[in-house]
Amino acid sequence: MFKRILALGFFSFSLLTGITQSFKNPILAGFYPDPSICRAGDDYYIVNSSFAYYPGLPLFHSKDLLNWKQIGYAMDRPDQLELEGAGVSRGLFAPAISYHNGVFYIVCTEVSKLGNFVITAKDPKGPWSKPVRLPQVNGIDPSLFFDDNGKAYIVFNSIPPGNISLHDGHRTIRMFEFDAENLKVIGEEKLLVNGGTDMAKKPVWIEGPHLIKKDGWYYLICAEGGTGYNHSEVVFRSKSPEGPFVSYEKNPILTQRQLDPNRKDPVTTAGHADLVQAKDGKWWGIFLACRPYEGDYYNTGRETFMAPVVWNDGWPEFDLGGEEVKYTYPINAIADKQREPFNGNYVFRDEFNNKKLNIRYRFLRTVHDQWYDLLAKPGSLTLKLRPETVADKNNPSFVGFSQPHLKGYAASSLHFNPKAENEKAGLLLFQNEKTYYFLCKTMQDNKQIVALYKGAELIISETLDQPGKDIFFKIEANGDKYSFYYGTQKNKWKLLQGDADARYLSTKTAGGFVGCVYAMYATSEGKPAVNTASYDWFEIKNNDTIYQ
Repeated sequence: MFKRILALGFFSFSLLTGITQSFKNPILAGFYPDPSICRAGDDYYIVNSSFAYYPGLPLFHSKDLLNWKQIGYAMDRPDQLELEGAGVSRGLFAPAISYHNGVFYIVCTEVSKLGNFVITAKDPKGPWSKPVRLPQVNGIDPSLFFDDNGKAYIVFNSIPPGNISLHDGHRTIRMFEFDAENLKVIGEEKLLVNGGTDMAKKPVWIEGPHLIKKDGWYYLICAEGGTGYNHSEVVFRSKSPEGPFVSYEKNPILTQRQLDPNRKDPVTTAGHADLVQAKDGKWWGIFLACRPYEGDYYNTGRETFMAPVVWNDGWPEFDLGGEEVKYTYPINAIADKQREPFNGNYVFRDEFNNKKLNIRYRFLRTVHDQWYDLLAKPGSLTLKLRPETVADKNNPSFVGFSQPHLKGYAASSLHFNPKAENEKAGLLLFQNEKTYYFLCKTMQDNKQIVALYKGAELIISETLDQPGKDIFFKIEANGDKYSFYYGTQKNKWKLLQGDADARYLSTKTAGGFVGCVYAMYATSEGKPAVNTASYDWFEIKNNDTIYQ
């Protein structure tokens, strides 16, 4: 069992060292899974999985590990990333970011078409190169390690020896030497870990490996137990990057699976970690975890958390301040109140006054033709109605924002006059191609209506008395329930449907690896159209009680 450190001792130490500022977990709230971190001088960078959302691989920057800013995406051009036909939980899995000799590297797996690849940039803001395929890397979750002797290595999750599984979930960690100049693997493939920490216990899904060197030891940290409730982080070490690697006797170094699932404000599924040493010498770990509202039900997806790491007798351990992952930890930094927050309770409001979309929005799959417009009607986002729908595996007229809260709302205004029953525009709450709620304006029996769909099924509708007027939509999240509102006057909401089942959109029910996304969405459902829908503003507000 991993070492338990008393919370009282942890926070007393914080006071003695004069650290009074703290950060809030998750540091990236909402659907920001599989985090990887690197340090380049005085700067820190995080990259996350993006699956079939576009642009791919969101990138974040910080000077102090407290204040994070999104600086772009590593794959933001169609010539880098083609996602047409990919299910929403396919696409880009588990990137890893590294920095060496003035160059940034990201290795990743595009599971639908491209396979494993590497991209590079001199500036993490971009441009990033076109992907270079690594066909010899047979698996997922690649990660680069640059040794201090000039050699480099790539580690990854792969198949069992002889492709013969000794039990369900039997996987391995393998390695190649890596030619960083020519971006290719060299030499023979090495088997570093077969199965996991203890084969007698039939360990499952050893994955997400990263190599770290400290004090002459090579540390291999990996996720184990699957990315669900039994998720954990484990560590091995060796005097050589090629092994043999020995499992830490106190593994796992991070997990929440042993705790009471009915505890207050639980954090679960912790694992898939990466470590970084800060400028002051302290160590930190970032990892994915989830905030369920009930049992194993969560809609915000797998999020990025952070916690201190200490070294005990030559081994790293997460210093959680007790068994539970905390929602705050002290850090020696000063919060920038002017930054756009990615955690805690915040308000995000966009009135579309810029020439470019806010960097936080996501599209479903690669955008080839610009069907959205910020210039045709200044102060509005205009979407073309097109035949594509979110039920298909193409690129619909969809501008999304990850649900960052258990409690709160998303709201927007809409100027739209549908001409036929197939023309719909409104506010979408999306999990995957089959599971979503769509609050929209459309036509029925030659009358304009407001309607709520659950997937393809119409749940409820109301005829609009003033059909030509602008309409306002709001989706309110409250743990295991959603409520759907509309109005014909600003801030005068009418409840269309209350207490709709949120578990329907949870990963446990819907499957997959992503979180819910609010989206401005317009479609003509398979038929040609010349109509447009315009949004004058979009707003997100969080109201999670844990941060009050």
